[in-house]
Amino acid sequence: MLGGLAFFAALGLFLWGIAVFISHNSDTAASGFAPSVFEAGNAASLARIVDDGGSLILPDLLNSSGRLTVVLDHTGDVEMANWTISMAYPGDRDVNCKITQIKKTHKFTDCEGRTLGVADLALPPSGVKLIVWPDGRLTISLRTADSTPTSSTNA
Repeated sequence: MLGGLAFFAALGLFLWGIAVFISHNSDTAASGFAPSVFEAGNAASLARIVDDGGSLILPDLLNSSGRLTVVLDHTGDVEMANWTISMAYPGDRDVNCKITQIKKTHKFTDCEGRTLGVADLALPPSGVKLIVWPDGRLTISLRTADSTPTSSTNA
């Protein structure tokens, strides 16, 4: 009986230690547990959704901080081309100035009430890129995501 109690006490301490590690290193732990590639879906289907309902806002794909909330947008008639990925805050502000989409459009309002287009949004950090595969899959790579903006991404 004492052996059973000792086992459950050790198990409890082990789980508590993991919880403490994760809570104190949430960004590092999230990158270790979360996948580094997000499968967004079929490019043709997503293009129709964006054409009908406006840009897509995908909540933070790595953790709950909101720092990696992205906006997917598509223009034109070619479903496999003209895709862009942006961050969900204005290019001239930081991540604390979140955007809100104007329903069924490619327009947004920011924390100051300004109306913005997709081109006005921040560029994604290095390592965050949109990939349109030849088979029609659309994925978002989150490998080595950091806070350095990159050049415009157009898949």
